[in-house]
Amino acid sequence: MFQANWESIRTHEVPDWYNDAKLGIFVHWGLYSVPAWATPLGELGKVEWTKWFANNPYSEWYLNSLRIDGSPTQQHHRETYGADFEYMDFVPQFNEAVAAWDPGAMASLFAAAGARYVVLTTKHHDGFTLWPSIVENSNLPADRRSSSRDIVGDLTAAVKAAQMRMGFYYSGGLDWSFNREPIDTVETVRGTIIHTQEFADYADAHWRELISRYDPTILWNDIGYPEQADIACIVADFYNSHPDGLINNRFEIGREGSPRRHHDFTTPEYAKMEDITDHKWETCRGLGCSFGYNRVETDEHTIGEAELIHLLVDIVSKNGNLLLNAGPMADGTIPELQASRLRALGAWLGKNGEAIYGTGPWNRPTGQTDDGVPVRFTSKGGAIHAILLGQPTSKEFAFDLGVSAERVAVSVVGESGMPNASYENGKLKVNLDTPLEDAHAHALKVELG
Repeated sequence: MFQANWESIRTHEVPDWYNDAKLGIFVHWGLYSVPAWATPLGELGKVEWTKWFANNPYSEWYLNSLRIDGSPTQQHHRETYGADFEYMDFVPQFNEAVAAWDPGAMASLFAAAGARYVVLTTKHHDGFTLWPSIVENSNLPADRRSSSRDIVGDLTAAVKAAQMRMGFYYSGGLDWSFNREPIDTVETVRGTIIHTQEFADYADAHWRELISRYDPTILWNDIGYPEQADIACIVADFYNSHPDGLINNRFEIGREGSPRRHHDFTTPEYAKMEDITDHKWETCRGLGCSFGYNRVETDEHTIGEAELIHLLVDIVSKNGNLLLNAGPMADGTIPELQASRLRALGAWLGKNGEAIYGTGPWNRPTGQTDDGVPVRFTSKGGAIHAILLGQPTSKEFAFDLGVSAERVAVSVVGESGMPNASYENGKLKVNLDTPLEDAHAHALKVELG
């Protein structure tokens, strides 16, 4: 049994299912999905912080961008809705839109993408909840606090019916209904995290309500958590009732110098590790520059099929998972631009999943064929999977493995037959009867003896 202290909680180990899952779907959906507007300036990490907040490409930050005087979002909002139209006035439109939403169709698309788990934004920074919470927020009118439909409950049921795990995102550090100070620099993000006892009790009550009512497997907090909160007790109780549960690292970000808490995995955003790590990690990112749906984004702002597949393979080779975001429109429809990428990823995994699911990192993550095609490695059951991130120029190609072996057997994952292969001085040479079919990536299973 876990005790309500961090020393005890830190003995928790990452469950096998999460190590094996490799791919999850993030869902950013809320009031911001009604205006669905942001400047597609670029991806996080590729834009200077001095330009980021006033021109924020994250549409889910619409309310914060609206509060920054002179921002493109403020100008767009006033021209489109009028200067007197408040952000919370989007609530009736959102509630009307979600009435016809089909959670089963959404879950089916995520399963078809090859996802093993889903993480839904139950409450983002704007304070609006996607479930009918009994926890009162006196900062918002009663009819502006939550969606009229129990989106959390409906999607959770659909996801579990589709044999996927369910996780919940919750904004535990920022809530713009409690703190209306706009964030306009990266330095002010930490300073707007709410550390009052009132908010600590509020956030704690939300987490307990979500866990008891909907039974999630992942607690995915964002941008810190109040110091006065009883989060150690919540996590201990969660682990005791959910041995297969886990939490992310974003409960830890608080005041400068705050004591370390605990996490099962780290969460680089629009970034990834450069090498194999001992600790588990999960890259989170949108298909475009935004997590929430942004009607301004086009194909040029959206990750391509090949780049997406290569990204997943690279992450898995280094002991990571990919939490890939889908941003629904207000009515729950996944835009076709996003859906097409999800289907393409699922089709590739349908053939090559053996080299991804249930694998671990090999003794190194990367390599290259003699003709310059990048290679990523995974391992499972004594076999090595070499995944070519591109198309070899001929039926014959070779790459270094750098280990000793007396014999070798090679197969192309998802295909019948055994190509001719030889192994000498640490180099694997493969000779195919016919060229590999045109695809974004090819997985080989290599068995050495």
